[in-house]
Amino acid sequence: MNTTAPLAERIRPNTLDELLGQEHLVGKGSILRRAIEHGKIPSLIFWGPPGTGKTTIANIIAHTLQVPFFQLSAISAGVKEVREIIEQAKTQPGAILFIDEIHRFNKGQQDALLGAVEKGIITLIGATTENPSFEVNSALLSRCQVYVLKPLDEKALVKLLQVALEKDEQLRSKKIELKETSALLNISGGDARKLLNLLEIVCDASGDSVSITNSYVMDVAQKRIALYDKNGEQHYDIISAFIKSIRGSDPNAAVYWLARMIEGGEDVKFIARRLLILASEDIGNANPTALVMANASFDAVNKIGYPEANIILSQCVTYLAASPKSNAAVAAIGEALSAVKKYGDLPVPLHIRNAPTKLMKNLDYGKNYEYSHSYENNFSPQEYLPKEIAGKKFYEPGTNAREEELRKFLKNLWKDKYNY
Repeated sequence: MNTTAPLAERIRPNTLDELLGQEHLVGKGSILRRAIEHGKIPSLIFWGPPGTGKTTIANIIAHTLQVPFFQLSAISAGVKEVREIIEQAKTQPGAILFIDEIHRFNKGQQDALLGAVEKGIITLIGATTENPSFEVNSALLSRCQVYVLKPLDEKALVKLLQVALEKDEQLRSKKIELKETSALLNISGGDARKLLNLLEIVCDASGDSVSITNSYVMDVAQKRIALYDKNGEQHYDIISAFIKSIRGSDPNAAVYWLARMIEGGEDVKFIARRLLILASEDIGNANPTALVMANASFDAVNKIGYPEANIILSQCVTYLAASPKSNAAVAAIGEALSAVKKYGDLPVPLHIRNAPTKLMKNLDYGKNYEYSHSYENNFSPQEYLPKEIAGKKFYEPGTNAREEELRKFLKNLWKDKYNY
C-alpha cells in the first residue's frame, strides 16, 4: 500500500462487490455488471456528480478484464497524448483508454479518438460531470453507451466511513471514535472522495487519538479546506454559493463568487451554462428577458473568451440577481410529469387529434375542434386535457408583477375552471 496516497486511493475498491452504491449499474443482474462478467464491454461514458465512483468503476473494469489500461485527464492531456496511446494500443488488444473530465476535450481532441473507437483499437471509457449531450460531440457520443451515476445516499456514505476506519492501515493505527457523522456528510455533499479526504484531514489534525464529533469536524474543516480550484474539491461549493446568491437576489455576493471562479480559471462555458439554466429555473416568466440575456451572454462569452468575457458575465450575473424571481415553470413541469407517471398514457381528446386522412376523419379525429382565432379574443374555452384530468392546474403563476398579469389574463379567459 502506498502510504503517501490519499485515503480515497488507499481504499479504492478492486471489485464490484466492494463498491458502495450504484446498484442500478453494477448490482447483481444489472446490464453493465453482466457485460463486465462476460468480459466484453462497449465504449461508454459515465455521467454523474463528483465522487460517485466513475473512476473507480473504470479501474474495476480494467482489473476484472485484465486488459491494458491507459488513463488520461482531459484537463492536462491533448491530441498528442491521445495519439501516442492509440499507437501503443494497436499492439495491445482489448486496451481500455479512460479519460477523466472528457467534457473538457475540445472537438479536435474528441475527433482524434473517433477512428480508434470505430475500429476497436481502444475501448473508450469517459467520465464527466457535465451532460454529455452538450459536451461530447455527436459522432463520438453515438459510439458510446452513456451510464448515469447517482449521488451516494446517507447509508452508503456512512458505510464508506466505517470501511475506511476498518480497512485503512494508517487509520487503524490510531484510536478513532466516530461519534457523529452529520458534519462529515454535509460538508462532503454526497461526494465520496471529498468525504474520505475530509475524514483523513480530521484524523491527521488530532494525533493518535480522536473523537469525531460534528463540532470538531466543523472546526477542522474551516481551518483546513483549500481555497477554490476549478479542479479541486470546492468547485461545487463555489458554484452552489454563486447560484444561491443569484437566486437570493444578492448581486454583490453573486459577483464575488463569480470573481472567485474567474480567478480560479473556471471554464467560461461552465459559468455561462449555469446562468442559462438559472434564467429559466429561478426567474422564468417573472422576467422572460432574463433567458434572452443569459442566452446572449452564453453566445458572447464563447465568441470572445477571457478576459473580456469577465465584463459580459458580470453584466449578466448582476442583471439576473437583480431580477424578480419565480420557480413557477419548474413547479409546473414537475406537476405535469407527476401526472404522466400517475395516470399513464391518457388518450388525446378526439377533437384535438390530427386528422390527415379520410379514415381518421371518419373516426371523428378533429371533429368539433374550435379554431381559437375564429372566436372573440382569439379564445375558445374548449377542453385540451384528457377527460381523466380535465380541469387540473399545473401552472401556478408566481407572486410577482409579470406573472400577476399572466394570472389576471388566464383568470379572465378560463373564469373559475383553473382557479386562477
